[in-house]
Amino acid sequence: MTDVTLPSILLWVVLPYVCLAIFVVGHIWRYRYDKFGWTTRSSQLYESRLLRWGSPLFHFGILFVIGGHIIGLLIPKSWTEAVGISQTAYHWMAVVIGAIAGFCTVVGLVILIYRRRTVGPVFSATTTNDKVMYVFLAATIFLGMANTVVGNILAHYDYREELAVWFRQIFYLQPDPSLMVDAPMTFKLHAIVAFLLFAIWPFTRLVHVFSAPVGYLWRPYVVYRSRPSTQFGNRPYRRGWMREDVGDVSRRIGAGRGARD
Repeated sequence: MTDVTLPSILLWVVLPYVCLAIFVVGHIWRYRYDKFGWTTRSSQLYESRLLRWGSPLFHFGILFVIGGHIIGLLIPKSWTEAVGISQTAYHWMAVVIGAIAGFCTVVGLVILIYRRRTVGPVFSATTTNDKVMYVFLAATIFLGMANTVVGNILAHYDYREELAVWFRQIFYLQPDPSLMVDAPMTFKLHAIVAFLLFAIWPFTRLVHVFSAPVGYLWRPYVVYRSRPSTQFGNRPYRRGWMREDVGDVSRRIGAGRGARD
């Protein structure tokens, strides 16, 4: 490795592994000891009008953003070229689709944060943990949008040549920090904040990303019993939560004794 200093090793070798270790171990701990807390703590009951717009925009946008990161970081450049996708075609696909997905994600996030800040019951249900999570999540998303501008307009930085190679090397257990030395500052900040987001992930409501209603496929049917359509006499049907008067209880007990006799 050349041009590598101690801060570079700490940022581009130590930090990723520490954050990923917390990410994995934290989820295991949370699942074992806090299953009832493994939830989004939905606030839909408090307010649904803004949520109806903000949530779909954010979630569908972030899905495309994650998909773009998977293609751009985990799939080598030579692979996409081997299947006939030129660098120019990939570049325009990344810019157009990424810009649309990023715009939807940012608008959705702004709506959700505005809702959480301005709607009283939702704000009251917001914890310090939620606020920290929103700060890191918003910073990661906005820095990612800045990368689109810097990498494609200002600096013309091809992250697939260096940054993506470094990212894949993390999983090979051979990260080369020198690959990050010449990366634009927005790319460096985006990587650092994203790894810090992974570190706090297991202790926030973001754990719901790894939840799926798979158990519904084999859970037993719920049996519903309807109220009798006919009833005897003129006495109105008594609800299950209504109290019986003393006379009704006495008559019912007497009828039971007569039946046994």
